[in-house]
Amino acid sequence: MPDFQPSPVPLLSARLNLAALTSEELGLLLGEASAQRLMPDVSRARLEGRALLGYALPAEQTYQAQAERDWGATPGVARHLAALRVELHELGGLDLGVYHLPLLPEVRHQRAYIFSPDTALSLRWSESPESAASSPFLVAATLLRDRASGTAAVLSSTAALPFVPTQSEEIDARLHVGASPRALLDAHHTQVARHGRGVRLGSEADWLKVQHAVRRLNIAAWTRRGLLVDEQGHGPL
Repeated sequence: MPDFQPSPVPLLSARLNLAALTSEELGLLLGEASAQRLMPDVSRARLEGRALLGYALPAEQTYQAQAERDWGATPGVARHLAALRVELHELGGLDLGVYHLPLLPEVRHQRAYIFSPDTALSLRWSESPESAASSPFLVAATLLRDRASGTAAVLSSTAALPFVPTQSEEIDARLHVGASPRALLDAHHTQVARHGRGVRLGSEADWLKVQHAVRRLNIAAWTRRGLLVDEQGHGPL
């Protein structure tokens, strides 16, 4: 896989500045009721030109490989995961095993797949019963060989909620809520073809490189928007 060089980003961990998010992003991130309760604080922070600290956002995500076991915080999630795993295998996915992402606020488990020639797919779910209802879902990602169009990657997901904060302008991100694995992959491959060809993948290291590249594109975009501040609320970074 050729080296992928996204825009430079800060190397230090950052905090999300809630005052810099749009009202829609706040509602999606916190839930409408919590966002409404927080709006007076958000408005004051905006008027005073200061940050309102949200969750920590490390510059690099940690992926911890997990031993295989019976996954699923509830019997329903366990059945759903098992059915998706069978379907993804039948569609030709190369199963690279399960990762735990301890730095995520929720939905911290991912089963990694590669679909030839260029798609890194994540089957994501939560092992915490309180957030299990929002999962499992799929995220497919492809890095593009040619960025002449201004698009560096294509991202497709079956998640019920949009990505928050909004994805980088260099990422063509599409939601296909509730789509089957086959429907998601078909839609994803169609979108990739509109931009050109994807970077070929073949190994676990390639899957990880795609995840880190997409993250760095987003952190660069969020930095440009002023969404990231340091632990003391100073910024934007």
